[in-house]
Amino acid sequence: MTKGFPMPNVRTVHAPRGALQADASTRRIWLAAWPVTAVFVLSNAATPLYVLWQRDIGFSRGTLTVIFAFYIVGLLGSLLVSGVLSDRLGRRPVLLPALVLALVACGVFATATTVGMLIVARLLTGVAVGATVSAGMAAVTDVAGPSRRRLAALLASSAMVFGAGLGPFLAGVLSEGLPAPTTTVFAVEAVVLVTAGLAVMRLPMPRPSVPATRSWVRVPGVPRESAMRLALGIAVFAPGITATSFVLSLGPSLLSGLLGTDNRIVAGGTAFVMFAAATGVQFTVQRLPRRTILLAGAAATTASMAALVTAVHGSSSAALVASAALAGAGQGMGQLGGLSLLNSAVPTCRLAEANAAFNIGGYVPAGLLPVTAGYLSDAVGLTTGATLFAAVLAALAVIGGLLVAAGRRHLEG
Repeated sequence: MTKGFPMPNVRTVHAPRGALQADASTRRIWLAAWPVTAVFVLSNAATPLYVLWQRDIGFSRGTLTVIFAFYIVGLLGSLLVSGVLSDRLGRRPVLLPALVLALVACGVFATATTVGMLIVARLLTGVAVGATVSAGMAAVTDVAGPSRRRLAALLASSAMVFGAGLGPFLAGVLSEGLPAPTTTVFAVEAVVLVTAGLAVMRLPMPRPSVPATRSWVRVPGVPRESAMRLALGIAVFAPGITATSFVLSLGPSLLSGLLGTDNRIVAGGTAFVMFAAATGVQFTVQRLPRRTILLAGAAATTASMAALVTAVHGSSSAALVASAALAGAGQGMGQLGGLSLLNSAVPTCRLAEANAAFNIGGYVPAGLLPVTAGYLSDAVGLTTGATLFAAVLAALAVIGGLLVAAGRRHLEG
């Protein structure tokens, strides 16, 4: 009788329950961030298409910046309401109507034949983005839970800038390679928004418990003890997002007028590089102290304006791309630093309102300064207008950096 070999003592090794739960939790956080990405894809998808509308409809650079500014008008109006609504009614009752408005905006963009239709589409987009930036980014923090708030700030902020960059890049590629470019671009975006709606329906989003003791429509704010954190975050975020807004609104005109190209892939690619830098830099600096992140953001925005001046005076495409990338880095670090400051101090029942306040502080100059630069460029030329804009914004970025340097005690913890 042959004696068999003894069976080895095989033991199945199971992953620790905590690790599996952490992985599942991280996937849920990414899923919660998807609606933010989807709506921000729409926010800038029109950027490379404006040259088509300018050709077909006929309007000036000043009018172009006004069309862009109606996005800011809708966004700011939405922020006055959506943050408070989200904190009182819950994230889902705000996010789902926002996605519906975004779908309507897609339809208006796809069929636009007048400046008025473009203004309506941008206005609706702004309202949708305002609701998403309040409720959507707060939803990411809710899903992450108290122990992962810094990760939530990173993913929410990255989702925003990644979507903002992906939109113009996809629009540029689709519009150059497929027929009926405006219709095709916004049909694809509509599908993206539907998937975001499914994500919102799937995620657990309980209604926050907060007493309705104040007006539902008001200028958003934060608890008094967090006011300085909000101000320091805005001091860096506002110049950064104003720089990216300038590139989005007048970047195609710069490429066409100064650099001699109206290729929509180039225009969309420039915007993509800008927001890819904004996304990548956040993952790079996430473990640095918040003060360091904010100081680096102010420095990047200042350097971006120096590169912009070089681009317009030297007709340099490389300098323009460098300016866009540095602007994206400035916005990304200002946004990450500011949101992280708020997430670390503001209670959940006020977080959507705090996000709204933070974004109002950034988007007001992001709407006003590029419009001023657009009309100034019509009056005195694109080179002079862009140079004056760069000088003003560089000064604001330097001031923001100095305020952060002086506010060390408010940035600790």
